[in-house]
Amino acid sequence: MNKKYRVPFKKINLSKKCHMQLRLGEFTVDKLDLIEDTKGNAGDTGKLIITNLRIIWHSSFLPKINLSIGYNTFITINTKTIHSLQGKHVQALHILASFRHCRYEFLFTNQDLKSTRHYTSVIGVYRAYVSSKIYREIKLRSGIINDKQLTLLPLETVHSTLQDIWNLSLEQGNVGTFIVTNIRLVWFADMNYQFNISIPYLIIANITVKNSKFGPTLVVTSTESSGGYILGFQVNPIQKLHTVHKEILMLLKAFEKSPIFGIDYTFEHEAPLQQLNVEQQSEIQDNQPEISNVFGYYFSEGSNQRKPSFSIYLGLAAEEPRETSTLQSLWELVRQT
Repeated sequence: MNKKYRVPFKKINLSKKCHMQLRLGEFTVDKLDLIEDTKGNAGDTGKLIITNLRIIWHSSFLPKINLSIGYNTFITINTKTIHSLQGKHVQALHILASFRHCRYEFLFTNQDLKSTRHYTSVIGVYRAYVSSKIYREIKLRSGIINDKQLTLLPLETVHSTLQDIWNLSLEQGNVGTFIVTNIRLVWFADMNYQFNISIPYLIIANITVKNSKFGPTLVVTSTESSGGYILGFQVNPIQKLHTVHKEILMLLKAFEKSPIFGIDYTFEHEAPLQQLNVEQQSEIQDNQPEISNVFGYYFSEGSNQRKPSFSIYLGLAAEEPRETSTLQSLWELVRQT
């Protein structure tokens, strides 16, 4: 199966080519002009696009200078008062993110000093993202069953409910109820409703029928990023097993074409937001060398400082750059006029 839609933006992308194309199931929540990427491109205003899965910033002068930050990389998000190049104190959107075992810091300021949407919109959508993890993550022993009934999520519909289904995750197995919806698979034990599992289609890597010591078994494998779980369910008779297997494959195929990530956000000052369209931009390939080690400009080291040393390049003593950067490369961010 196509895995492209599986993991909703666990990355930070920074490059000299446009990454504006929205993926299936992604939509624009808000779009702001006059936004500055203060840490990486100070003095250069651009557009901030807020989707249900990530934020995208690109320079208005050079759209090929852009970055994409998935909500799944966020560690903290808040506001921070900083001193702007114009000598004013402004409220910046402050994001600390983690990617490949490193931390990165981002600051976005709004040149429209009366507007707060650059942080209210992002913080609001991110909170909606965090509160809807059940659409995107395996949940064990959660409060999803009430009086033998599955508590449905928004946009969720039940397609089939099967009784006397054995969960083979334990040696002796447990009998319970298996529910197939348009968003996930759910199983709960008949003797203890709190013994349950919710498996979203977003994290299913494979589903097949295999032989086991219990006989033909429905085997569900989750993606490596979700833990690589292997779950087995015994469905009798075998005709019913093959029927439910085919049904789930059809639902997975439909879900792949129109995935539901579960993020819903409404501005406090207006009615439910209509979907906005991002300008369609073809990907721009730059023949010039990529900005060297661009991640370094957002790298967060806390309060650690390096010792200054004399630089022949500058003709004065300066703090040594990080190992991945040079003093020459730091000037590559300065726009050529």
